[in-house]
Amino acid sequence: MKKVIIINGPNLNLLGKREPAIYGSLTFNEFLEKVKQKYSKVDIDYFQSNIEGELIDKIQEVGFSYDGIVLNAAAYTHTSIGIGDAVKAIETPVVEVHISNTFNREEFRHQSYISPNAKGVILGFGLQSYELAIQSFL
Repeated sequence: MKKVIIINGPNLNLLGKREPAIYGSLTFNEFLEKVKQKYSKVDIDYFQSNIEGELIDKIQEVGFSYDGIVLNAAAYTHTSIGIGDAVKAIETPVVEVHISNTFNREEFRHQSYISPNAKGVILGFGLQSYELAIQSFL
């Protein structure tokens, strides 16, 4: 059985409440339950933190034992050299995910410190971006 973890960064704990026009009205936990049912042959773990260091710690913790990491570092994507370095340092492939199309948003969101070391990048497909990332590991 493939072992995949979804790691979400800051403010993604507010999905379902935060800017529903951009992020939708479904909470991430509601979405996650549907994904776990749909991909029942994949062991899917989940971690969310608003704290940069905790995200780095989790990437390092799972980065040598999981089959894939789906990473939405949210705003840290555009600011965190540390998260980018953590992705570069591990063996587990990482797919960078964004719910919105970051290129349709503010210019500072066009830069990613994760993309250069990611297996791939999926953005702009709403929560389906996570499913596409999971499929890439199957």
